[in-house]
Amino acid sequence: MSKMQRPTTGEPAEISVIPSKGWHCSHFFYRFDRVLLAESSEVDLSEGAAEILAILDPESQTAPQRLQTSIVSGHKADFSLMVMDGDPLKVDSVHQSLLASRLGSCLVPTYSYVSMSEISEYVPTLEQYGKRLVAEGEEEGSSTYEAKLKAYEQREVHMRKQRLTPDFPEWPATCFYPMNKSRRPGANWFMLPASERHELMTEHGRTGMQFAGRVTQLITVSVGLDDWEWGVTLWARNPEFLKDIVYRMRFDEASAKYAEFGPFYTSYISSAKEMLAHCRVAS
Repeated sequence: MSKMQRPTTGEPAEISVIPSKGWHCSHFFYRFDRVLLAESSEVDLSEGAAEILAILDPESQTAPQRLQTSIVSGHKADFSLMVMDGDPLKVDSVHQSLLASRLGSCLVPTYSYVSMSEISEYVPTLEQYGKRLVAEGEEEGSSTYEAKLKAYEQREVHMRKQRLTPDFPEWPATCFYPMNKSRRPGANWFMLPASERHELMTEHGRTGMQFAGRVTQLITVSVGLDDWEWGVTLWARNPEFLKDIVYRMRFDEASAKYAEFGPFYTSYISSAKEMLAHCRVAS
C-alpha cells in the first residue's frame, strides 16, 4: 500500500479504514454451480458444508459485528449475506473465506453492494423537531410541547444507534434494493432547496411510520462507494408487508418524482445450516 500523505493545511487527517461513526456494510449474493456440486464426492460436500457453517457462524470469535444469512427467492441468487463491521476488510474476509473454502469453486457470486451506515441529514435534531412541533400547532413551552420534545429526545438516542450500529430484527422476510435520487430535468433532487427536501422526506417518513411493528428498515449510503447512492434493507414480519410498504411509499412525492430504483432481492432469513439444506447442498 502506498504511503498516504497528510494535508498541508488544516487539521491532520486520521489515516484509517475505520469510519469515525458507524460501520461498513456489504450485501453479497451467490448461487451454487450445480454441475460442479454434482461432480463433488460426498466427503467433499460434507467437509465443504462444515467449513461454510463455520465461516457463516455469527457467534464465532472471528465473526464481524453483524452477519446474516438468507435464502433468496427467485433465480437471481441462491443465498445472500448481509455483513457489517467497522473494518471493511473484516467484512470482505467473509466473502473471501467462502471463495477460498472447499466448496468455493462451486460458488458463483452474482451481485454485491458496498455501503456504510449513516445518520441521514433528514433525521431532525432536537431543535428541528421542536420547530416542527410549533409548525404543527403546538405552543412552545406548553406541557404537551415539552412532553413530546422529551419523548423525542429519548427516542433519538436509540434511533441514531440503530442507524449507525444496528441490531438486525429476528423477522423472517427481508428485501434489499439500491436507489438514487433523480437528476432529471424538472426533477433534480439535488437542485431543490434544503427546506423543500426536508419537507418531502418528512412526508415520506410519516408514511413509513404507519408500518411500525410490521416493517423496519436500514438505509446505508454508497455515494462514492458503489454504482448507486443508497442501499435500502427492509425486514418484515411477513412478506406481504414488504409489498405493502413499497407500494404505499411510492405515492409520496419524494419517491414518485425523485426516486430511481435498482434491482430488488427478496429473501428469507435462515441459519447457514438451513440455507445449505434448502439449496440441497447438505442435509
